[in-house]
Amino acid sequence: MNRLLLTILLLPLCSAHGASPPEGQSLFASNCATCHGETGDGNGPAAEALILKPRDFALAAFKFDTDADWQKGTDVDLADIIREGPAAFGGSQAMPSFPHLDDTEIQALIGYIRSRQNGS
Repeated sequence: MNRLLLTILLLPLCSAHGASPPEGQSLFASNCATCHGETGDGNGPAAEALILKPRDFALAAFKFDTDADWQKGTDVDLADIIREGPAAFGGSQAMPSFPHLDDTEIQALIGYIRSRQNGS
C-alpha cells in the first residue's frame, strides 16, 4: 500500500487520539506489552533486559520520521515502525517488525498508543 493511501486511511485517527479502541488494547497486550508495558509506560517485563529502553508513550517522544515529511511520530511513521520495525529506519533491532498485522490492526494499535499520550 502506498504511503499516500495509508495517510488517507489513518487521518480519522488524528481526531480520535483520546479513544482507546478495545481491539487496539488487545493487540497491544499481545504484541507490545512485554516490552512497552501494559499501559505503554516502557516498563514491560522484558524491558529490564534491554539496553535501550522501550518508549514511554505518555511522553509522545517519537524518534523516527519514516516518510521524510519533517515530522517525527506521525501516524504514518508509527505504522511504518510497527510494520517494518525500527531497525529498517536505523533504530534498535530489539523491536521486531509486525508484517502479519493488517492496516486495520495497525490503525487500532496506533489509536491505543495515542490514547496513552493522554495518560489514560
